[in-house]
Amino acid sequence: MSIICQIRQKNKRLTQTRVVSRKIMADTNGGLEIPSCDVCGKPAVIEQAYSGRVLCGEHLAKSIRKKVAKELRKQLVLRKSEHTTIFVAISGGKDSAALLELLVDIIGVRPDVTIIAGTVDEGIDGYRPPSLQCAIDLCNDLGIEFVTISYKDIGFEEMDTVAKLIPGMTAANPSAPSMPCSYCGVFRRQGINHLAKKVNADVMALGHNLDDMAQTVLMNMSNGDLERTLRLAPHTNTPIDGLPPRIVPLRWIPEQEVHLYAVHKNLPIHHEECPHARGALRWRHREMVAMMEADVPGTRHGLVRMADNVKDLRNQIVELGGHESRPSPPQECPICGSMTSNDQCKACEMREMVKNELAN
Repeated sequence: MSIICQIRQKNKRLTQTRVVSRKIMADTNGGLEIPSCDVCGKPAVIEQAYSGRVLCGEHLAKSIRKKVAKELRKQLVLRKSEHTTIFVAISGGKDSAALLELLVDIIGVRPDVTIIAGTVDEGIDGYRPPSLQCAIDLCNDLGIEFVTISYKDIGFEEMDTVAKLIPGMTAANPSAPSMPCSYCGVFRRQGINHLAKKVNADVMALGHNLDDMAQTVLMNMSNGDLERTLRLAPHTNTPIDGLPPRIVPLRWIPEQEVHLYAVHKNLPIHHEECPHARGALRWRHREMVAMMEADVPGTRHGLVRMADNVKDLRNQIVELGGHESRPSPPQECPICGSMTSNDQCKACEMREMVKNELAN
């Protein structure tokens, strides 16, 4: 394991120990009371307002594993007569680290299944190098093959360069995206698709947690974008032509619980936020979802269930002959060959904007 990851993990564990110690001392003096796990009575690490459960680290981990295993049975179809290659997109962060560890634990060693993990290097100085090392360390610990690709490898400029060019691009074209995340999200998806194709993946696994899913649903609702909601992963029953189906086994696990799981399992994770992320639209929706969840526990689950119900309703309409209700089938981008629902894919459109700005 890298020195950076070891230091970060040690600091995280020390912080948690100090917090618990203060609570114990306060409780001894007649102050604070530490909640007890409702399974074993040990000091709890979380109180789930949405479920009423109070759990220690060990039983939270068992609960998460059970939920993820249940979701995998729904999303991942493994046929014994066929070999399945699962590509897991990892970043070095908590979500993808927990996802990979859980997949390896739940699926186990099988001759008919190969798990390969990979990271896209966006070119963000001070952020991607240490997180990339954490991803490498995780794969080494789990005995999983690791692959990587950079933006430069697939014809995009590094994100640090793109971020500097944005003021000029928006000045020349007011409709151009004004936040780095808009470009990075599109480019990173292309990178993930390239890696999945490189390893001949049959399935792509992404580490989207419950908060991520709820934020996306809310963003789509705010934009009135029904088609994006219909295209949300998992794609087990509605694969997109030209792409391996995407699964999201952590979709019912809140972000905080994923973090606690990663720390409990002592996984090598990078804790820093991307320096370009602040101010992005998703951050505002992140705050809104958090506030709604605090006021009405279970809001996140409700948003994701609503999206599932919309997709189910669409499928029922299609079965009854309403094929016009199906999202437009993707087609190949005439420039790069990637699948897109438009005449030209967003990645090529953005790459051209960046190229033009560099030429000025």
